[in-house]
Amino acid sequence: MYDESREPFKRLFFALDCAPAQRKAIGQWRSALQLRSGRPVPVENFHLTLKFLGSVDTAQIAAICEAAASVRTSAERLTVVLDRLDVWRRAGALVLAPEQAPPALLRLVYDLEQALLPFGLVETSKEFRPHLTLARDYRAPAPESPTAPEFFLRADRFTLFESHKGRYRALAEWPLGPQ
Repeated sequence: MYDESREPFKRLFFALDCAPAQRKAIGQWRSALQLRSGRPVPVENFHLTLKFLGSVDTAQIAAICEAAASVRTSAERLTVVLDRLDVWRRAGALVLAPEQAPPALLRLVYDLEQALLPFGLVETSKEFRPHLTLARDYRAPAPESPTAPEFFLRADRFTLFESHKGRYRALAEWPLGPQ
């Protein structure tokens, strides 16, 4: 799974991954926006972040995975409708977000945060805002879109990713739904 001896810390986050066909569709839609600001996120990195952990001691990863395995949801599949294009000025990000976050998604994030409390990795002051980042360092108004966004991100599992030099690598994943 991972080699603890190589690096003392890893930059980690939990997310819902995008299917390859969905990544392609979102990437094509983003291309039609003809962005003149920011750095486009590589299509292969599209995901919906559940919880960003930051730098984590590699010695904690196995225990974090164990805690994540205890998280169960009532739904076996989660659908998030990404139907709003937004600019997050403070973060400098162009994002796709749901107009309405599904309760099952909010519950998953809450349960994941509760499972991670013993590790001291959860910022309680940050409100969860589901989104998929299209571009970073974005400093312009929201672009006009030839077609309104309406992407259905469907997930039957959540994943722990490592971010390393701009690439994301799945370290572990867990199914949604009761076990």
